[in-house]
Amino acid sequence: MPRALNLAQFKILLSAIGFGSMAILARFAYADGTSTASLLFLRFFLAGLLLLPWVVWKKLPWPRGRALLVLMAMGSLGYAGMAACYFSGLHYASAGTIALLLYLFPAIVLVLSTLLLGERFSARRLLALLLALAGLAITIGLELSAQPLGLLLGLASAVIYSLYILAGSRYTAGCDPLTSACVVVFSAAICYGVYLGMTGFHGPASLHGWLAVLGIAGFGTVAALALFLSGLADTGATQASLISTAEPVVTILLAWLLLGEPLGWSQALGGGLILSAVVLISREARPEQVQLTELHD
Repeated sequence: MPRALNLAQFKILLSAIGFGSMAILARFAYADGTSTASLLFLRFFLAGLLLLPWVVWKKLPWPRGRALLVLMAMGSLGYAGMAACYFSGLHYASAGTIALLLYLFPAIVLVLSTLLLGERFSARRLLALLLALAGLAITIGLELSAQPLGLLLGLASAVIYSLYILAGSRYTAGCDPLTSACVVVFSAAICYGVYLGMTGFHGPASLHGWLAVLGIAGFGTVAALALFLSGLADTGATQASLISTAEPVVTILLAWLLLGEPLGWSQALGGGLILSAVVLISREARPEQVQLTELHD
C-alpha cells in the first residue's frame, strides 16, 4: 500500500512539472517566431488530437445537453481567455511572476464562491485570503522588471480561471474529466482557429520551435493531465492539490535555470505566502474542483 501511494504522489509531482514547464517552453516558441494565438491554437488542437483516441479507445461517455454547452463555452471563452492572458503576460513579465499570479486563483475562488454561491467564509478562508494578498503585494510591489500590463494579464488569468472553475463545478458535475477536457480543448482550438483565419497564422520557424510546441501540447497538457488523473485516484483530492502547489515553484526554478531569470527574495517570500494560502485552501477543496483545476495554464 505505501508503495502504491508513493507512486501516486510521484505521478502528481510529474504532472506539476509538466504544467509548470509550459511557460518556459512558450518562451522558446516565441523566440522562434511563434505568435501567442498560433501557439495556443497549436497547443489546444494537438492536445485534442492526442486526447481523442484515448477517449474513443476507453469508450468514455461524452457530455450532453446543458453540460456540453457549458463545456464548449468554458473552452471557447473561459479557458481560451485565461490562456490568452497567461501566455501574453509572458511577453511583459517573468515566467515566475506570471505563474505566481495565476496561483492566486484558489483565493479568488474562495471570495467568489462566498459572494456568488453563498458559501460560508470561515476563519481558515480569511487567513488564506490574507496570506494570498500579502504574497501578491510583495510579488508585484518588488517586481521592478515587470511591465504593468504583464502584471494585469497575470491577474486577469487568475480571475478568468476562477470563473472557469466555478462554472465547471456548478454545471458539469458528473461529467467524465477526460471527455470534458477533450470538449474544452477543441472548443478553445476552434476559437483560436477563427481568430487566426482573420489575422494570419505565424507558427514556429524551425524544428526547435516545433519541439517546444509539441512539448506544450504533449507533456505540458496531455501527459500532465493523464498523470494527475491517474495519481488522483490513490492520493485523494486534498493531497493531490497540496502536491500540485509545486507547479509555480517548478516554473520559477526552470526560468532561473533555462532562461536566466533572476531568483530574488521577493519571489521567494511572496511565492511562499501564496503557496501557504493554497495549502490552507486545498484542505477544503472538493474533488470535482480539483479535477477542473488541473486542466490549466
